[in-house]
Amino acid sequence: MTEADSPAAPLARGVEVIAQVVATLPGTPGVYRMLNGKGDVLYVGKAKSLKKRVVAYTRPDRMPLRIQRMIAETASMEVVTTRTEVEALLLESNLIKSLGPRYNILLKDDKSFPHILITADHDWPQVLKHRGARNRKGEYFGPFASAGAVNQTLAALQRAFLLRSCSDSVFSSRTRPCLLFQIKRCSAPCVERIAPGEYLALVEEARAFLSGQSRRIQNDLTNRMSAAAEAMEYEKAAVFRDRIRALARIQAHQDINPADVEEADVVALHQAGDGVCIQVFFFRSGCNYGSRAYFPVHAQGEEAPEIMAAFLGQFYADKMPPKEILLSLDPAETAIVAQALSEKAGRKVVLSVPKRGDRKRLVEHALDNARDALGRRMAESGAQRKLLEGVAEVFGLEAAPERIEVYDNSHIQGSDAVGAMIVAGPDGLMKSAYRKFNIRSAELTPGDDFGMMREVLTRRFARAQKEDPDRDRGLWPDLALIDGGKGQLNAALGVLEELGIDDVALVGIAKGPDRNAGRERFFLAGKEPISLEPRHPVLYFLQRLRDEAHRFAIGTHRAKRSKGLVQSTLDALPGIGPKRKKALLHHFGSAKAVAEAGLPDLESVEGISHAMAKKIHDYFHPEG
Repeated sequence: MTEADSPAAPLARGVEVIAQVVATLPGTPGVYRMLNGKGDVLYVGKAKSLKKRVVAYTRPDRMPLRIQRMIAETASMEVVTTRTEVEALLLESNLIKSLGPRYNILLKDDKSFPHILITADHDWPQVLKHRGARNRKGEYFGPFASAGAVNQTLAALQRAFLLRSCSDSVFSSRTRPCLLFQIKRCSAPCVERIAPGEYLALVEEARAFLSGQSRRIQNDLTNRMSAAAEAMEYEKAAVFRDRIRALARIQAHQDINPADVEEADVVALHQAGDGVCIQVFFFRSGCNYGSRAYFPVHAQGEEAPEIMAAFLGQFYADKMPPKEILLSLDPAETAIVAQALSEKAGRKVVLSVPKRGDRKRLVEHALDNARDALGRRMAESGAQRKLLEGVAEVFGLEAAPERIEVYDNSHIQGSDAVGAMIVAGPDGLMKSAYRKFNIRSAELTPGDDFGMMREVLTRRFARAQKEDPDRDRGLWPDLALIDGGKGQLNAALGVLEELGIDDVALVGIAKGPDRNAGRERFFLAGKEPISLEPRHPVLYFLQRLRDEAHRFAIGTHRAKRSKGLVQSTLDALPGIGPKRKKALLHHFGSAKAVAEAGLPDLESVEGISHAMAKKIHDYFHPEG
């Protein structure tokens, strides 16, 4: 073995690359990125002094093994200077969140938080659940830990304030009150059962309640109920009574809910062995909006304060921090983290570790939840690992698969055909890796399941060859399960043969006689079909994967089909926007009637000029 081939050679080369960069670095704050030979980002770090921080990587013997591996892979570096250390921390958090470097502590958070939205783009504001980009005009309240927490609060809000939840299109088409009015969950503004001024007063009350003025709203309702009762207006008093009860449901204590915690997140970290769990409780307007557990990756061997600091930076990179964050321990560089979050929020954000009282009990409660969640996670991971080892034994794989991909198709007589891929690994289902494929080929005959599977697998693995040719980015499966029997398996084998791929294990899974679950047969290339005992744990595991792929494929197909059903032939008309389309449909009743209408009839529609009417008529009657 030559010196260049020794295990220490890559580490020495990495140190040399870093040393060359250090010679050019200033002693100012900034962010640095370590890149490998292909330009992939390995690590993102920030520093108060770039030169002093980066020079430490030239002494790898003092670094953990994980960082030594990172140095050995480093082929180049990129550096961005900032004015302050706070700016460096904010930039570092955003880059880690967007790039997901393999050597950073990472927060795997693929779900956005739901909010409650009171719209402001309609004369009669609507209250609804909202998730995603805030691109609709109105006020947003939250975050809530789950859709269930939002739904419970929305139901109580409807009883308390009688605001509409229907869409604008349903609202405009109503001619009489819907069921929600009958069960006293809406004031029926659609048919003007309430005056505009009274409805807007309800909207203001709901807005004030969600903004933390719950006590004032309740006192006001109590006074109005008493006044109505004294005036012997008992039905009116009963309405106020029901509204007060609904507000009480929203404010009902969930676990520990201190009265003096108006707007805060509670963040507790528990570390055991190589596992870490961080539990977050959300308190807004004095109410507990639920909790969520997180399991940062690449945190093995890191100190708890470092993990907490990394978590806070990434967690709030795309979320507005609350006024107060109660912690189970101080993060590394607490003052810098607090200053960065304050700068992001545009107001002061207080980080504190409570020492006594209700706040301490609240943090301890979150810490108990983190401990329990990590215990469950570790137990589930152990069970999952045993199942993966069982899969390897059943199918004769060299090792337990780290990534299993399952494929399925869905269509109705060939229409709206889609393919679906789900992914599972040692930590369970990897939903952020799920993919859907709209079948594009015009050459396929309707219902050609084999052709659909060929298209899906061709696109999937051709892309993997392009994006991860060296297979070091975790994009390749160790095992691919195909929903179907020998025919589907042969179609899949043909695709991999054409692409020159011979090291991905393929298995077809088909239901047994009469399509009975529990009697599945598994097809492998060049072997007789395999059947497992009905109570075999690996069989149950594979059934769950197959069913999840089936669920995802059907859901994707239904979404595509529903989108097609609501589309109209008018959508293809040039120059026809939502308002004109609505006017045409209201006048004629259907797109078909619009297509059959004569020029004078089209001109009679409000908002349709002679030129536009002629354009519409010519579109549907090109022959003249």
